[in-house]
Amino acid sequence: MARTARLTVAVRPAGAGVVRIACGRGDASPHLTDDAISVRSGASGLTVRDADGNVLCEAGQPRGERAWVWRMPAGTQYFGLGERTGLLEKKGGRYTFWNTDEHKHQGPESDSLYQSIPFFLAVDGGGVCHGVLIDSVARSVIDLSNLHSERLMLHAEEAVLRHYVIAGPTPDLVVRRLTELTGRMPLPPKWALGYHHTRWGYRDESDIRRVAQRLRAEGVPSDGVYLDIDHQDEFRTFTWSPKRFPDPARLVADLGEAGFKIGVTVNVGVKYQPEGGYEVFDDGLRRDVFLRDPAAPHKLLLRHVWPGLCAFPDFVRADVRDWWGGWYERLLSVGVQAVVNDMNEPAMHGLPIRDESGTAIDAPPETLHGPAGAQVPHALIHNAYATLEAEAASSAWRRLRPHTRPMVLSRAGSTGIQRYAAVWTGDNLSVWEHLEMSVPQLLNLGLSGVAFCGADIGGFFGNCGPELLTRWYQWGAWYPLARANNAENAGEHEPWSWGPLVLDACRRALRRRYRLLPYTYTLFAECARTGAPILRPLLYHYPGDPQARLRGDEALLGRDLLLAPVLRPGRLTREVYLPAGRWYGLHDHTVHDGPCTVIADAPLDGEMPVYARAGAIIPAGPDLAYVDEKPLDPLTLHVFPDERGEAEGALYEDDGSTMSHMDDDCARTAFRYTAGELTARTTGRFKPAARRTIVKLV
Repeated sequence: MARTARLTVAVRPAGAGVVRIACGRGDASPHLTDDAISVRSGASGLTVRDADGNVLCEAGQPRGERAWVWRMPAGTQYFGLGERTGLLEKKGGRYTFWNTDEHKHQGPESDSLYQSIPFFLAVDGGGVCHGVLIDSVARSVIDLSNLHSERLMLHAEEAVLRHYVIAGPTPDLVVRRLTELTGRMPLPPKWALGYHHTRWGYRDESDIRRVAQRLRAEGVPSDGVYLDIDHQDEFRTFTWSPKRFPDPARLVADLGEAGFKIGVTVNVGVKYQPEGGYEVFDDGLRRDVFLRDPAAPHKLLLRHVWPGLCAFPDFVRADVRDWWGGWYERLLSVGVQAVVNDMNEPAMHGLPIRDESGTAIDAPPETLHGPAGAQVPHALIHNAYATLEAEAASSAWRRLRPHTRPMVLSRAGSTGIQRYAAVWTGDNLSVWEHLEMSVPQLLNLGLSGVAFCGADIGGFFGNCGPELLTRWYQWGAWYPLARANNAENAGEHEPWSWGPLVLDACRRALRRRYRLLPYTYTLFAECARTGAPILRPLLYHYPGDPQARLRGDEALLGRDLLLAPVLRPGRLTREVYLPAGRWYGLHDHTVHDGPCTVIADAPLDGEMPVYARAGAIIPAGPDLAYVDEKPLDPLTLHVFPDERGEAEGALYEDDGSTMSHMDDDCARTAFRYTAGELTARTTGRFKPAARRTIVKLV
C-alpha cells in the first residue's frame, strides 16, 4: 500500500484498460492510461468505453466532492464487493465498507464485516464486463439500491473521491487488471493447501497433543494445528503460558516429526501494564509506538480486549511496523510456521470483553496515525489498519526467514490484503444458512482479488449437528483455505465428534482434497501469476450465460471442475446446472451435454456432486496423511476428452517451501491429448524426482 499523507490502495500506476476518475479539490479528472479504454465528456456526463466500443459506464457525474454517480442499466448485474453476506448478485443493496468485528450476527441484512474492499464486477446482459474500484481506506459506500432511477452512487468520507474503472470485456481480464493495480497473492507454502485444524478452547499442551494424535490415528489428512489465545500468558500477545505451554519449542518439534505445522494467534491489542514486567508493552511505551487518546494526547488510547485494557500500535508508521514485526521472532524461533492476526479491525470494547452489557466500539475518528508532519486521522485509515499489520508480519517473516514462504492469516483487511495474508470470514455460526452463505461469500472475495480465503468449517459459534458437520466438511474440503474452527463454549466439531459414519465422510472429503493437490497447487501458481481466483463463480467462465451468472450455490475450482455442494438439510439429491459443453460426473461416471440441468445423487455417506469439463486433463496424486509425507508418485492424469477427442491440462511444481521459485526454480508442464496420444512439454529449472505416470482416459 503506497503511503503519503493519504493512503491509496494502488501499488502501481494504473495500467492498460484502467482509468482513474476523481472529483474534489486538487485533482483533475479523468486520468487516462492507453487506448484500451476511453473517456468522453458530454451533456449527460462522462462515458467510458473499452477498446471494442462497448459502453462500460455512462452518465457519470460528481455529486459534490465525495460522491460520484453512474447510470445503472436494468440489465446489468453486480458481483464482488469483498466480504459480504447474502446472495451472489448484489444489485438492490447499499453497501458500507468499514471493518467491523461483527461477532454477534451475520445475516442477509448485515452490512459492514471484517474485510472492506469497495470493488464491484459489473456484467451486462450480453456478458460484457467491467469493474469499478473506490481508491479509499476510509469509510466508503457503494449504493446499488436506486433501481427505479437506474443510478448507482460511489461515496467516500474523504476530501477527494477517486475511483478506477477497469475494462474487460471478460471477468478474468477485469480481475487480472484489478490485481495488477492492487497486488497479487504470493505463492504460499504448499503445506498451507492442506487441512488446518484449530479451536479456541484447546487449553494446554496436552489438548494439542491429544488432537494431533487423534487426527493421525483416525487417518484424517491434516497439516496445520493452531493454538488460539489459550497459549498466551494471560492473553498477552507474543507470550507463552509457562504453565499450560512450558516448552513450546519441544511441542512444535514433536508435532513436526508427525508432519504438523503449528500456527498461533497474534492479537493486535497490547496489554496495558504500566507497573512493568511485560516486555512488549514496556518496549513499545519506551519507543512511543502506541496510539494516543485524541481527548488527552499525553495519554495512550486504551480500550478493552482479551487481556483487559490494551494499547494499540500505530501501523501507519513504518518504524512501528518494523518494531511489531520484530516480535514475530519469538514465534518463529521456536518453529512456529503460521500466524493468525486476529481482532485486528481493530476490535475494541468500552467495557471488559466478557461483560455482556458492553459493545464493540471504534477508535475516535480524530485519533492521529503516522509520523510527525504526515499524520492522518483514524477515520481516513481505519480499513487499512489490519492490512498494515499483515504487511508488518509478512515483511518481518521475509526479513527474519528469507528462504521460507510466510503463512499469515488475517481476519480483517482492505483492498490488497492478498499481498500479505490469507483471510477467513470471521465468526460464523453453526447453522445451515451460514454453510450456504459461504459459497457466494468466498466467490465474491475471489472476484475482489482475495483468492486464498475460507470460512470456518463447522461454524465458529454454536453446536454443529452430524448432518451439518458432514455437509460442511464435504464442501469445506474444497475451500482454498480449508480450516475448521469453533469457539470455546461450542460443542465439539472434530471429524470424529459424531461417530464413525460422520468421521468416514469427513475423512473421505479431505482425502479427495489431498489427492487433487497437484491440480490445486497449479491453480495457486496461476493465481500468483495472474490474480485468477482459485474458487470461481460460473459467471467467471460463462458470463454470457444468464443461468450461469446467478448460480450462487455452485462453484468452479479453476476452470475444469464444477462443484455442487449440498447446502440444505435432508437433501439426498440436488439440482445441478451445467453450462455449455460436455461434462463428466467425477463420481457417478455420467456424461452430460450442457447447457442443461441434471438431478445428481448426493447421499450423506457418499460423494458431493463434482463434474469435470470435457477437454480437461486433471493431475492428481496419491493418498497422503500430510502434504510433504512423500513425493508426487505416482502422478495420475485424468483425461476427459471433448467432442473432438482432445484434452489439455497443466501441472506446476517446485520445492513447495522456499523462495527459489521466484528465480524460475520450478517446473511447468503442459499436457495435451489428441489423436489418442498424450504429450507433455516441461519448462523451468526444477527437476521433480523420478516417478510413475498413470493415464486414466475417461
